[in-house]
Amino acid sequence: MAETRELKTALISVFHKDGLDELLAKLNAEGVKFLSTGGTQKFIESLGYECQAVESVTSYPSILGGRVKTLHPKVFGGILARRENTGDLEQMKEYEIPSIDLVVVDLYPFEQTVASGASEADIIEKIDIGGISLIRAGAKNFKDVVIVPSKAEYGMLLDILNEKGAKTDIEDRKMFAERAFGVSSHYDTAIHAWFSK
Repeated sequence: MAETRELKTALISVFHKDGLDELLAKLNAEGVKFLSTGGTQKFIESLGYECQAVESVTSYPSILGGRVKTLHPKVFGGILARRENTGDLEQMKEYEIPSIDLVVVDLYPFEQTVASGASEADIIEKIDIGGISLIRAGAKNFKDVVIVPSKAEYGMLLDILNEKGAKTDIEDRKMFAERAFGVSSHYDTAIHAWFSK
């Protein structure tokens, strides 16, 4: 059935690692390959799982003090490519873009940083760019990709994995996309409120 998609490769890049271990264990048991950055990659490997570095896909290191890690055509192409579009598939092959079926990401704690009384410079560094872009890309391409936009959705994905294995249907993916746009909307609203003060 065309509406069912199998999870083969997961891009995982999270600020908060709590609760991630159970999800990783189930994904690994289902044969899902991991792709990650920095601290998340180290965390995944510390649990004994293989994890490919995003840098090995993009051939770029994390630059500008970590401000640019995942913002690259090979990452976003892998998320946004339409799996039933011949032109997209040909370009993926031509530019060696790997297919990314699952994106697990969370955002820098902007609101908590503001609430802590941090300096303006520290608050600005907590405006997430890569994470919010990954959330929007995964949600936009929900026909092919599962987006997990915060740790609040780990349990929802675990339930699906336990019930169906590494397969999702269109209703599952659309539900995650709705959650994702809720997360991004809330986040941008908080940033806007801070700037408008």
